[in-house]
Amino acid sequence: MTRWLTEPVPKGRIAAFRTLVYLFVAADITIFTGWVRAHAGVPGDLYRPLYLARVLHLPVPTRVLVLTIFWTLLAAALAAATGRAHRLLGWPVFLLYLEWMIIAMSYGKVDHDRFGLLVALAVLPTAGRARHGDPTLTERGGWALRMTQFGAIATYFLAAWAKLRFGGIAWLTGATLTRAVVRRGTVLADQLVKIPNLMVISQFGIMAFELLSPLILFLPRKWQLRAVAACYAFHVMVMATITISFLPHQVAMASFLPLERVRPVEWVRRWRQPAAGGRIAQAAVPPGRRWRLRATQR
Repeated sequence: MTRWLTEPVPKGRIAAFRTLVYLFVAADITIFTGWVRAHAGVPGDLYRPLYLARVLHLPVPTRVLVLTIFWTLLAAALAAATGRAHRLLGWPVFLLYLEWMIIAMSYGKVDHDRFGLLVALAVLPTAGRARHGDPTLTERGGWALRMTQFGAIATYFLAAWAKLRFGGIAWLTGATLTRAVVRRGTVLADQLVKIPNLMVISQFGIMAFELLSPLILFLPRKWQLRAVAACYAFHVMVMATITISFLPHQVAMASFLPLERVRPVEWVRRWRQPAAGGRIAQAAVPPGRRWRLRATQR
């Protein structure tokens, strides 16, 4: 069991995942949850702190607190994306983003798509140093990714548990998806809802998928990647039909992927090398021969 929990992964995968997660945090607080800054001007009596906030006795958000968290978190996340000072920057990013989420969700609606991302932020500081493209295996990094995978898969399973707990069997047999289409459906969803019984069949399918999702953790590598691809396809379909995005969760699901193969800096370097090599070769030809070469090519 311990060997499975700490299955070694390339350090390059840790570096790539770390960059992805911290860049997403920066994008999230500026674009996707930028509305949290508006809570700086909301009266304090509307604040209904989550259980964790009550246990930790966190203060009521004020303008100074919200803006301080925003700018500090933005700077720390961008710096952490470089992979440097992974502990010194990683722990503050986790704590600040946790507080950002508490502020975001303490005024009513609570989203469940950020659990895996929060787990990733909590364990990445423990993953050790890592450089992009480094093939060296690391058990510490393997443990960090495994914990993130647990968080991502738990999001599916616990979502199914919540559906059954609060909606009961009516969630499966009722008009759950139909109501979602009426509220925020797209043109595609409007066409699909006309197909008899498709919405109810889809509800049974979603429930089965979420309840069986823990099996993804134990699949052989090839089938595991296919299952993760199916998860991404599922979220694309959800976005295309009822415009609900699970971007934070999809970032956490990237912990299953061989991200060490994604090296954009090296790709750009390779793309530029042929052009640079051509210029060097041309400069090495004497001017007289260069003129005769051009004449021959014509």
